[in-house]
Amino acid sequence: MSKVIIIGGGAAGMFAAVHASDKGHEVHLFEKNEKLGKKLYITGKGRCNITNACDVEELFQAVIGNPKFLYSSFYTYTNQNVIDFFENEGLATKIERGNRVFPVSDHSSDVIRTLSEAMRKRGVQIHLNQKVEKVLQKDGMFDGIVLEDGKTVKGDSCIIVTGGLSYPSTGSTGDGYRWAEALGHKVTERSPGLVPLETKEPWVKTLQGLSLRNVNVTVLDGRKKYYEEFGELLFTHFGVSGPTVISASSIVGQMLKKKELTLTIDLKPALSEEQLDKRLLRDFEEQKNKQFKNALGGLFPSKLIPVMVELSGILPEKQVNAISKEERRSLVRLIKNFAMTLTGIRGYNEAIITRGGVSVREIDPGTMESKKVKNLYFAGEVLDLDAVTGGYNLQIAWSTGYMAAQEIR
Repeated sequence: MSKVIIIGGGAAGMFAAVHASDKGHEVHLFEKNEKLGKKLYITGKGRCNITNACDVEELFQAVIGNPKFLYSSFYTYTNQNVIDFFENEGLATKIERGNRVFPVSDHSSDVIRTLSEAMRKRGVQIHLNQKVEKVLQKDGMFDGIVLEDGKTVKGDSCIIVTGGLSYPSTGSTGDGYRWAEALGHKVTERSPGLVPLETKEPWVKTLQGLSLRNVNVTVLDGRKKYYEEFGELLFTHFGVSGPTVISASSIVGQMLKKKELTLTIDLKPALSEEQLDKRLLRDFEEQKNKQFKNALGGLFPSKLIPVMVELSGILPEKQVNAISKEERRSLVRLIKNFAMTLTGIRGYNEAIITRGGVSVREIDPGTMESKKVKNLYFAGEVLDLDAVTGGYNLQIAWSTGYMAAQEIR
């Protein structure tokens, strides 16, 4: 039996602890917070999107950063393995739209409790409020850790699962990157990932709080399309958020550091321009004596109407029976291409994950072991791996945490 030290009590850390213990090791988990799973607690708006129940092949399509590195991990410990694990540990799960898997209770606290109980049953020794200052190596092998109070803890192997830089209030302050660099690892450029986007137009602020469902969102650079998704979008005081935008940030976030892009919303994706024009004709016919500004209640949420009136260029007081064919066609184009200018991304305080991290070129994809330091492993968000929303990032945490635990000698 060897002594395994795990640094970080998040998703990957707790999962690695359970499976390392199953292999018969003496497992010590060090967490600097006063409790486990702080970031897990707020994922999925507090509901915790555990994984995605898609085909395993589709998992790779959802990964943006270094999908090939995850080949062994995803096939060795699949999304179905994750669902089975939680079900066997007593947590009932359900599958929702987009194959997203949640606990039936809709409480992330139940996921944390299930993992905590799984560790307790297996005798994992949990050390809370214990901040690790340094990771030691001797002759190219892991040798131990130094705690904040100066105490050295020796161990046979170590898994670093400290997360990234997103939501720093949960304890994600980049410690793992610091240790990795000190041990000779390359850490790639990091940036906030799965994050809301900022816009230029002043009228966006007036739409704050408005959520648009069943719309088609596209991000373009001129005519070149970089992203397209059907779903939900939310307006904020600084720009746009919501599932479609958060996922878009993974694709275009780096680009926005260099240039502005255009985001367009098709407000009526179920209708062609011709069908929409007929719908407008019908609506206007039924309200022919109304002013334009008062005749759009059937088309848009009330908060959106003043903006659409302003951008349409049609006089607000104009009676709808006096609106010309060309004005109507112009309104159709606006509804199908409601555009705004993207100027940048929000910071780590609002980012779900961190893009970039410990370079996977220096990690063995079949074991998660460092190629620089023997018996040292990395898993989860600390690595240069990231995916779109939908449970995929947690699948990375579970799969890589499991792989590291399996391979400890």
